[in-house]
Amino acid sequence: MGVTVTRVFDLLQYNLEQFPKQEFISGKVNGAWLRYSTQEFCDVVDALSRGLIESGLGKGSKVAVMSANRPEWNITDFAIVQIGAYQIPLYPTMAEQDIKFILQNAEVSVVFVAEEALYTKLKTACDESGLDIKIYAFNEIEGVENWQSLVKLGQEKKDIDLEPYRAAVKPDDILTLIYTSGTTGTPKGVMLTHDNLVQNFVNSAVVLPDGIKKGLSFLPLSHIFERMIVYLYLYTNISVYYAESMDTIVADIQYVKPNAFSTVPRLLEKVYDKIMEKGKELTGIKRGIFFWSVALAEKYDFNKGWFYNFKLGIARKLVFKKWQEALGGEIVVVVSGGAALNPRLARIFWAAGMPVFEGYGLTETSPVITVNHFGATMFGTVGPTIEGVEIKIAEDGEILTRGHHIMKGYYNRPDLTAENIDPEGWFHTGDIGEIVEGRFLKITDRKKEIFKTAGGKYIAPQMLENKYKESPLIEQIMVLGENRKFPSALIVPNFVALKAWCGKKGINYTTNEEMIKNEQVIEKYNQIIAFSSKEFGHWEQVKRFALLAKEFSIDGGELTPKLSLKRKVVLEKNAAVIEKIYKDAETYKA
Repeated sequence: MGVTVTRVFDLLQYNLEQFPKQEFISGKVNGAWLRYSTQEFCDVVDALSRGLIESGLGKGSKVAVMSANRPEWNITDFAIVQIGAYQIPLYPTMAEQDIKFILQNAEVSVVFVAEEALYTKLKTACDESGLDIKIYAFNEIEGVENWQSLVKLGQEKKDIDLEPYRAAVKPDDILTLIYTSGTTGTPKGVMLTHDNLVQNFVNSAVVLPDGIKKGLSFLPLSHIFERMIVYLYLYTNISVYYAESMDTIVADIQYVKPNAFSTVPRLLEKVYDKIMEKGKELTGIKRGIFFWSVALAEKYDFNKGWFYNFKLGIARKLVFKKWQEALGGEIVVVVSGGAALNPRLARIFWAAGMPVFEGYGLTETSPVITVNHFGATMFGTVGPTIEGVEIKIAEDGEILTRGHHIMKGYYNRPDLTAENIDPEGWFHTGDIGEIVEGRFLKITDRKKEIFKTAGGKYIAPQMLENKYKESPLIEQIMVLGENRKFPSALIVPNFVALKAWCGKKGINYTTNEEMIKNEQVIEKYNQIIAFSSKEFGHWEQVKRFALLAKEFSIDGGELTPKLSLKRKVVLEKNAAVIEKIYKDAETYKA
């Protein structure tokens, strides 16, 4: 009788029994590929678990991991959770204030850290908070204990029987605490159980097509989306390969030639933009065929008829085959999540023979709620629910969901849990949507002001705005960037203070309209934004802005009587300015 996967770490024994392989999990670290067979991986995990137990850890202990994707991330993950401890991921680019909060809030006793820069960041946070936390490093760092010392300790303590520890872990026990930023900026610890994740990857696995043997991973494992995808790969006999970084992604894709990878829309946009740039360089008949193929792809749908499919076959042979080769040439499916995918882009990738399964979910929902897949895809929607998941639309349009995917709650915050999960078990997502044709979910708006960038990052604008407004030269500011590549801002200067600053700098002050175009003035605001952004994660930081000559007002319709920003009105009134911000950013990069 084979092992049944009811807890996440059951995946290891399941793989050993069902499909052991030479390349189970591999990662490119410091330019070299590090490979683990299934047996080697399981042996190191067990040794590390024994080392942790010998160091005094056990059920309910809190262990954090701060690292980019690499095999050690998974090794520590499995070693932690199979002894009943909680695994707590720390995003490598996390702001120091968030690190301090999480370490204290979760009462972390041990942290595994990747390299020296992260160690320094972490050690500073521990020292400033007066926290006595044991730190182990994956890389060799002078004066820092290496994680291999725990592995060696565990190898010496073979008499420690792991079975009682595993047996003590129940499906409803907490697997991980994942901290997400709230509207106030204070992170909330989402408690996800073994059952949350197991049900999520088991019920997502059925939508995966056959023929997938190799999965490339580059989205951060610190996020539940990629972590669940990796568990899903392991459950479905797919070898996992970690790209070294986004800088090496092109070479790593060519080397691995993956059948699948998960991504966020921003990366697909980048791939598309690069392809289009090359297309524009073509001349003559080649250029004509290229753009004919793209125009054809934009009209892609599933019931187009034989003549369309005949033309598409030609386009795939002449043009799209090269697109496929750019992504390794063996793609079966791409999974997209984290933010809305432009339906036009989805059609083009499907037409090019690289189907994109767009899905929807949140950290609190483990994460998958819905996903498009073969036989059940509607462009412009995020697909139907997976098995065991319910959705309904509340009277105010908010998407509610219920089922095996809903978190246990927020760590030590029963008040917040009660706010988000009602007595009937419905989780309130904060997103507005509608159900199309009785089964496809379409996201139409955000209920709250928090928005997501195209990279799938949540941004709490008010928190950022309050910080930026600390500068005496900023009168009003609105941070924006929903589904954009980065956050930007509309800034109304404090013109009285600006005039005084110009006087000190010997700049001739003319009119407000003229001064917001002055290069020295623009550079000063660049400095203010850069300085004020320091304590935020890099994805939260405003990258570009526009200075406005006229204040937001109640009379102008941009402010409520309470002087709160009417964000939609500001966006509509400044649509042209906002488009220019992002267009100029693209031109500047090119």
